Amino acid sequence: MSDKKEDKEALTPGEEREKPSTANYGEKEFAPGLMTAFLNMVERSNIKYSKHGNPPIYDNKTFPWVLELEKNWEKIREELDGVMERREDLPSFHDIMPQVTTITSDDMWKTYFLAGYGLASEENAKRCPETTKLLKKIPGMKTAFFSILSPKKHIPLHKGPYNGVLRYHLGLLVPDPKEKCRIQIDDEIKHWDEGETIIFDDTYFHQVWNDTEGFRAVLFVDFVRPIKFPFSLLNDLVVNAAAFAPFIKEAEGKHKEWEKKFYKL
Repeated sequence: MSDKKEDKEALTPGEEREKPSTANYGEKEFAPGLMTAFLNMVERSNIKYSKHGNPPIYDNKTFPWVLELEKNWEKIREELDGVMERREDLPSFHDIMPQVTTITSDDMWKTYFLAGYGLASEENAKRCPETTKLLKKIPGMKTAFFSILSPKKHIPLHKGPYNGVLRYHLGLLVPDPKEKCRIQIDDEIKHWDEGETIIFDDTYFHQVWNDTEGFRAVLFVDFVRPIKFPFSLLNDLVVNAAAFAPFIKEAEGKHKEWEKKFYKL
């Protein structure tokens, strides 16, 4: 995994920096008025009272549970290999969450959900028992899925909707040359390595390229940002309430529809 910070011209071929979509899915369009003001207040509190600061990318040593997942990454990869046998039948991300059509609308970003805000895929989890068991080692785990990018897939510059969670990537399938399979977070470029971790704050602008001829897959997890007590209570309130948000309930319904067809339940 590369920690090298590349110059601005290297961030996107042919131009200094790609501009984020004006319809960025991270905007709080789902929470107008007073709710937006409340969320903004909680986000400011999260930044001020974050236990581990507010960098775009975190030192993996900050989170001791990372070692357990990295030590067992081959067990997760083995279960991913089984999932990849039916890759074409997996849902694209926007099939489950239509809100991400602002950044992806093709069939080149496939997902295999194991857990989500109020969403539990029992059938998927049943087929990935080792991964499911290891996910329980992550404090505050909220969302988990295999994220699979097709060759030549680019996810444009965007940011997440709320800073109360952090994002974890565990490299599982990284094609060569790995320098062409990369993620830009803020102004830094990272490359995945199989069995290695990247943890970042997805409310910083980020984008992804798989400019190889192979498939890239990571274990993609969102977990609750550690916040100092009692300010953590505000963040917990928002994160737990997310399970009842309309776009989450919509995603749950779409996933269940896909699951019935995929497993012919």
